[in-house]
Amino acid sequence: MATSTAVEQHGRPTRERDHHMGVRRSGASTAGWGLAVLATVMLAGACGGGTTSNNSGGTGTSAPATVSGKTIKVPADKPTVQAAVDGAQPGDLILIAPGVYREGVNVTTENLTIRGEDRNTTILDGEFTQENGIRVLNANGVAIENLSARNYTGNGFFWTGVTGYRGSYLTTSRTGNYGIYAFDSYKGQFDHDYASGSPDAGFYIGACYRCDAVITDVVSEYNGLGYSGTNSGGDLYIVNSTFRFNRAGIVPNSGTYEQCYPERETTVAGNLVYSNNQPDTPAIDVALLAMGNGVLVAGGRENVITHNRVYDHERTGIGLVPFPESDAVDTIPPESEMKKPCTESKSKLNADPNAPKSSLIWPAKNNKVTANIVERSGVADIAVGTLGDPPVSELGNCFSDNTVTSSAPTDLQGMMPCTGTGNGADPSTGALDLVALMGTPRPAKGDYKSQPQPPAQPNMPDAAKAPAHPATDVPMKIDVSTIKTPAAPAT
Repeated sequence: MATSTAVEQHGRPTRERDHHMGVRRSGASTAGWGLAVLATVMLAGACGGGTTSNNSGGTGTSAPATVSGKTIKVPADKPTVQAAVDGAQPGDLILIAPGVYREGVNVTTENLTIRGEDRNTTILDGEFTQENGIRVLNANGVAIENLSARNYTGNGFFWTGVTGYRGSYLTTSRTGNYGIYAFDSYKGQFDHDYASGSPDAGFYIGACYRCDAVITDVVSEYNGLGYSGTNSGGDLYIVNSTFRFNRAGIVPNSGTYEQCYPERETTVAGNLVYSNNQPDTPAIDVALLAMGNGVLVAGGRENVITHNRVYDHERTGIGLVPFPESDAVDTIPPESEMKKPCTESKSKLNADPNAPKSSLIWPAKNNKVTANIVERSGVADIAVGTLGDPPVSELGNCFSDNTVTSSAPTDLQGMMPCTGTGNGADPSTGALDLVALMGTPRPAKGDYKSQPQPPAQPNMPDAAKAPAHPATDVPMKIDVSTIKTPAAPAT
C-alpha cells in the first residue's frame, strides 16, 4: 500500500491557541469546587458499526456546487496529502488512493474537496506523534470525505474559524481529544460519520451562535462523551443518529472557559441514545462524572429535545442540570447578550490570566422535552435538578408527551407541562438530591491508545468519480416536524 512520510505541523495562530491546537481547557481543568459539585450534577446512582440511515427530517445534501478546479491525485501526482493541499487552488479535488498516510495535514486554502477513494483503506495515521489528522484553519468551504483518521494525540478532523464546512463518510478512532470537531465555525454539516475512542467526545461543535449546523446519520460510541457542545447553538441540529456505549451520550453545556457563552437553542431529535454507561472508555474528568446519562443538558437553555429513543442508563435518560464553574472569568450575561451573534456579544473568552476568578453556577433554563420514549433509567427517565437558587419551579423547563415510568421530581410532566398550567405538585417530592449524590465513585478512565479499531463503514457512493463538492451549500435543511422516534435496534 502507498505510504507517505510524516510532515511537520505548520505554525499555529495565536488567537485561541489552545483550541487551534485541539486542546480544550474544560477537559481536565474544571477542578476543585466545580468538579466536586459537578459530581452531584451528574446524578449518580456489543460493539457495533455502520452509520444510521436518515429516517426523516432532512432534504439531503444539495446538488454539488459548480466548480472548475483540477483533480490532484495522491500519491500519483503528489506523494503526500499535505503536498497535494499545498499545491491546490480553490475548487480543486484532492483524491487520495488507498494506503496509510503517516502525516498531519493543515489546510489554509478555501473551497477544497479532500476525498479518499475508499473510506476503510484510505487512512491517515498519526502514530500517536501527530496532533491532528486534518486541521482546517480559517479556510472556508472545505469538505473532507470518505477517509479514516486514527492514532492522533489531538483530533481526527478539525475545522476552526471557518464559514462553510462539511465532513461526510468519515471514520475516526483512537484520538486524544475529539474525533470530529468544529470550533468557532458556522454553516457546517457532519453526515454519515463514525467516531470512537476519544476521551472528550466523538463529535463536538462549540463556540458558535448562531451555528447553522447539522449532525445527521452518525454513530458515536466508545468515547468519553458521544457529543459535546460548549457554548454552541442557534439552528444547530443533532438528528437521526446513534449515540451508544459512551460514558455519556449527548452533553451540551455552558461555561465562561470558552467564548460565546451560554449553550442555547440546540435541537436534539430522532436519535437513538442507549447504554451510555461504558466503564472502560477513555474519558476526561467531566466524562467520568457524566457517566450513565443519555441526554444531559448541563447549564444550557432553550434547547428542544424531541422524538428520541433513550434507554438503559444507570442515572438519567434525559436530564436538565446546572453546570458549575470554580474559576469563571465572567458572570452570566443578560438576556439581550444571549441573543446576539458571537461577533457582537460580550461573551468572549477573557484572555487575561490575572482576571479575577469566581464560582458560578449555570442553571438549565427554558428547555423543552417532548415526545421522547425513555426507559430503563436507574435514577429517573426524565429529570431536572438545581443547586438551590433558583428552584426548579422557576427555571422555565417543560416536559410533555414523553413515554416514561419515572421522573425526578415525581410527576414532572404534570408539574411542568409545555402547554397549559401545571398541577401545582410539590417539586421537593422525589427531587434530585444532588448534594447527597456527590462523590459517587466512577470507573477509571481507559487509555485511548488501546481502544479497538472500528468495523468497516459504508463508503461514499461513487467516491472515485464524483466531482468536487466544496462546502458551499451546507447545511442541509432540517424539518423537525417530520422527524419520527426511531425504532429500537434489533437484538
